[in-house]
Parts: sequence; structure tokens; C-alpha cells
Amino acid sequence: MRTTIKTAAVVAAAACALVVTGCGSSSGGSDADSAAGTLADVATAASQPGTLLDTPFAKPNLQLTDNHGKPFNLVKQTAGHPTLLFFGYTHCPDVCPTTMSDLALAKAKLPKGDQDKLRVVFVSSDPQRDTPARLTAWLGAMDKSFIGLTGDFTAIQTAARSVGVGISPPVKEKDGSVTVTHGAEVLAFWPKDDKGHVLYMSGTTAEQFAHDLPKIIRSEAP
Repeated sequence: MRTTIKTAAVVAAAACALVVTGCGSSSGGSDADSAAGTLADVATAASQPGTLLDTPFAKPNLQLTDNHGKPFNLVKQTAGHPTLLFFGYTHCPDVCPTTMSDLALAKAKLPKGDQDKLRVVFVSSDPQRDTPARLTAWLGAMDKSFIGLTGDFTAIQTAARSVGVGISPPVKEKDGSVTVTHGAEVLAFWPKDDKGHVLYMSGTTAEQFAHDLPKIIRSEAP
């Protein structure tokens, strides 16, 4: 049984309220913080591992550079494929590597044919440090087929906002560390219409992803 949220706007606010990650903290006024403060009371409605969206998200019209240094058009190059989309960064100490590792474990349990259909896309929220070479090394340690995207931060932030993910520009602290604040949800796009129908919150396990992926691949509600 999955929770169904009735409007995309409510989902966006709930998602940001739940999953703004502590990979970095912000002192206020951030894109993520603003989203978290809106309709936070509905966040518990989206607490299931997979939340079925009553109003699906359109796939972001995003053109960046992939982890092989080549231009990548998200809409065109994932068209007709079941696609999992995540915004994060490679220096993240916790949620990003955990999420991508869980997705790799879940994908590995699929039949070969389904593995070939699935696209897992990691969009950097720290593009200045996340070069194509770094994305290749970092993602390759989990699954060499994973697609990493980097490029203009403003374009990335706009794309993230379009699917209800709050991210803020990286901030260099006095001690030299870099604070990166970003949402930590995974959006699942069905191949039949290339729209995001299911939202997975931070903390979804590899087993839960593995349970749902066959249905995502068939454009069915988990």
C-alpha cells in the first residue's frame, strides 16, 4: 500500500521538509530551507518508502555534461526508459553514497533485460568539484552504467525546483570545508509517458527499491 499525494505542489513541499540533508547546513534563506517551511505539516503523509504522485512531474528539460565529458540531454537521452533521478554530490559523507549504493544493489537483482532498460541519473548539486572524471570514478565504484551529470549550477537548481527538490549553492566555510544543502529524494519516471510518478524518500532501503523496480519498469504503481 502506498500513500497517494493529491497535488505535485504538496508533494514538493513535503519532500523538501523531510529530506533536506545535513551534508551541509545553511544559516537561513536557502532554497531548501524555504521549501521546508512550506506545508511541512503534510510531510508525514509522504513518509512511505514510495509515494505515488496523483499529478506526475514532467522530466526536467536539462542539458548538461555527462561523466564521460559528452553533452547529455536528460529528456531526449532517457526517453522511453524507466529512469531514477537523484540530485546530490560526490563529497557527500552520508545520504548520497548510501542512496546510490542502495540503487546499485536493487538494480543488480533485476533480470539482465530490465537492467539494460533502467537509467539511473545522478545530477551534481556541487558541479564545480564534481568533474566528469570524479563522477566516473565515484559512480563507477557502485555501478558503471550510472549516469552522472554536471554543469551550470543555476540550470541544475532550476531543474531540481521543477520536480520539488530544494538545493542551495555550495558555501565555502572559514575552515575551508564546503557546505552543500540538497534534497535527498529519488524520483522514478515511468517509460510509458516519461513522467515522474513515484517519489522515494531518504531512508528507502535497497530491498524496498528492489521490490518496486520491476513495476516502475512496467510503468505500474508499486
